Amino acid sequence: MKYQKIILTDVDGVLLDWEWAFNVWMQEHGFELTDGYQYEYDMATRYGISKEQVRKLIRTFNESAAIGFLPVLRDAMYWVKRLHEQHGYQFHAITSLSLNENAGKLREMNLKKAFGKTAFSKVLCLDTGADKTEALTPYADSACWWIEDKPENAAVGLVLGLKPLLMEHGHNMNYEVDYPIVKNWEDIYRLVTKL
Repeated sequence: MKYQKIILTDVDGVLLDWEWAFNVWMQEHGFELTDGYQYEYDMATRYGISKEQVRKLIRTFNESAAIGFLPVLRDAMYWVKRLHEQHGYQFHAITSLSLNENAGKLREMNLKKAFGKTAFSKVLCLDTGADKTEALTPYADSACWWIEDKPENAAVGLVLGLKPLLMEHGHNMNYEVDYPIVKNWEDIYRLVTKL
């Protein structure tokens, strides 16, 4: 009952369009996408650069002022507000962003600006690219909804007794998974409210 009205959610690729903003930033810094990039999760492959270089670039981007101004992904704003304001759900964001304090504050500011001041009662910022197992463990066997775009992180939720939903993107649409794949937040709204 403790977590009955809590929805756990990733941020980038679920609530905010990190990929679009990162691509704009990368092009501003002289990098171009490779052909077929939209089907690749690995940013090194997307830009035809080394994994080490892309890790540094992602960390720099995630700790830059740009991280506080990411656009909302698809229809997230409308349906998250409905789940919160009309159905009483609170959101706990678990995001592999950065341990940098200012990056975390910018993430919280971005979420409040997009979704209102009260929808997110918790925003947990993990290190860039960090695994989410430890962060999800306190919610084990709670049957909370867990919204992700990375199949490996969604699968962790399934093992821990959560109800994962995978936000569809070009890079994950061909995965065979044991939980629903959703195209947008309207799909999530209908599953959560059973409407």
